[in-house]
Amino acid sequence: MQPWVRLVWRGLAAFMTFMALLWNIDFFQYFGFAFVNEQYYAFIMGLALAVVFLSVRFNREEDARVPWYDVVLALVSIVTLFYVAVHFLWLRDDGGLGGNTDLGIAIGAVLMVLVLDGLRRSAGYVMLFVAGVFVLYAPFGHLVPGQLVGAEVSMAKLAINMGFNTNALFGIPLQVGTTIVIMFILFGNVLMQAGGGQFFTDIAMATVGRRRGGAAKISVVASALFGTISGTAVSNVVTTGIITIPLMQRSGYRATHAGAIEAIASTGGQFMPPIMGAAAFLMAETLEIPYAEIVIAAIVPSLLYYFAVFIQVDLIAAKEKITFVQDDMPKPLEVMRDGWHFVLPFAVLIYTLFELNLRPEQAAIFSTATLVISFFKGYRGEKLKLGMLYDIFAKTGRVVIELLMITATAGFVIGILNLTGLGFALTFALIGIAGESQLVLLLIAAVVCIVLGMGMPTLAIYVLLSALIAPALIEAGMEAVPAHLFILYFGMMSMITPPIALAAFAAATLTKADPMATGFAAMKFGWTAYFVPFLFVYSPTLILLGDPSDIVINVTTAVIGTYLASLGVVGYLFRPLNPLFRVLLVAGGLGAMLPYEILEVAALLNGGGVVIGVLIVIIEFTATRRLARETETS
Repeated sequence: MQPWVRLVWRGLAAFMTFMALLWNIDFFQYFGFAFVNEQYYAFIMGLALAVVFLSVRFNREEDARVPWYDVVLALVSIVTLFYVAVHFLWLRDDGGLGGNTDLGIAIGAVLMVLVLDGLRRSAGYVMLFVAGVFVLYAPFGHLVPGQLVGAEVSMAKLAINMGFNTNALFGIPLQVGTTIVIMFILFGNVLMQAGGGQFFTDIAMATVGRRRGGAAKISVVASALFGTISGTAVSNVVTTGIITIPLMQRSGYRATHAGAIEAIASTGGQFMPPIMGAAAFLMAETLEIPYAEIVIAAIVPSLLYYFAVFIQVDLIAAKEKITFVQDDMPKPLEVMRDGWHFVLPFAVLIYTLFELNLRPEQAAIFSTATLVISFFKGYRGEKLKLGMLYDIFAKTGRVVIELLMITATAGFVIGILNLTGLGFALTFALIGIAGESQLVLLLIAAVVCIVLGMGMPTLAIYVLLSALIAPALIEAGMEAVPAHLFILYFGMMSMITPPIALAAFAAATLTKADPMATGFAAMKFGWTAYFVPFLFVYSPTLILLGDPSDIVINVTTAVIGTYLASLGVVGYLFRPLNPLFRVLLVAGGLGAMLPYEILEVAALLNGGGVVIGVLIVIIEFTATRRLARETETS
């Protein structure tokens, strides 16, 4: 890449982050400037598209020499979207939706082409294919036979609506991307540059590294912590897996197991509060409820997920006689003494979100501001310097462009669903296929979510599925929050479900193991994420909604059931379990996990599952003690 081009796109990326920061602190209002939100979105999109065309080539190669036509596309992007930003109100009311002028049509068409090519370059062909299906459906949907027939839409009407309808390009997805997501990515980058990534790894090593199977437990804890600020499961795998996977393999974990553990631990970070891969913020905006409700709802399912993972890696270590990490592990007090200041941003984040009820983007800014202490206090040789700020802003802008292209395209999809009526048609089609059975509808939705989620980052998965699948679940009588969490979980399961299990495949490249075997092993270890979503849809007590006594009972039996089923999945307790005991433990564990109000016999299954599990534990404990005594006497 020509040096001047690199200088320009980095400058544009840094400027984009800086302007987003100013917008989110209401800087312009202090000086009497009043802009509508869409003007800001257009301005940021102009910069983002320019960065895409200058930093990524037509063949998706990065860091290559920039041809003249990409420079032209960058200029066209800036000029067009800056013009939209300045004249948005006129374009929307008189030149676009209201006036339907040639200028409005032309600008709308140009925006669609620019955004779709920006999406292809930054996010790849999978998302482009999905978007392309909807864009092609719009003008031809009225010719589709059956339930999926759509309203007739001319190309002119399509261009106008996609460009200036606030339910399309400049809708909620782009709003979340240009305000909330960019601020949390800035927060994450500042934290990482200050040494936060090393702190996460060290605290994991210090707390669990000296325990049985410590290497895998380090992976689980570190990936969960990093996942709180990471936007994709794959980046989580690559970032933490470089350290944790070799550690697991040196400790004695098989390559397939090491990759699977890292994949499921990293994937779980995407539905681990408080950030949940930024999907929580979009979910709150979509459902028009406080962000705190989403976080509270996600607590128990995510803890059950990690509890199961933790139990299984511990049992695998016992089964395969893997001990603690032999390397010199840091001590917890030393890690906290050196890195206590990394706890402050998260404390501020929780306080500002839950106590002060600030907007998420404002909470992210306050959390980032607390890291100013890192200019004066370093961690293990890493320390913030003023000279780093430009690089941090530029990196944030570069990282966020993929998500901005995805959210902008998601706006197109939502706009087309509304414009053509396809959204309603899909809802009734799914309900029609499922008939009167909610279970069948959920099974269909789960499969569709996994298939549609393949190859896409967290935010894109949620945006797409919330528009296509969630309405059908809600129309069938399910509550909104569990329905949206359901699609998020199964959308994320595409990361570990073959044939396109990106997180598992990324881990396999580090372990050199078979990618498909790694994916199937990850599915096995991550079994709770395939089962628990069905439970909290039928009984919202597992997402802390309902009568407190019911919540306590159901959460307690779910924890017990998760433990028992995990014993059966691994096949080890005090010694290897026989096949019959494994089957009984899995069946009993799943029975114990059922909230008692789901079925008339659920309470019986709860009690029976717990009793079966306890009896098997007692039998195995007694047999192991007897064998130990016989060995000693012999």
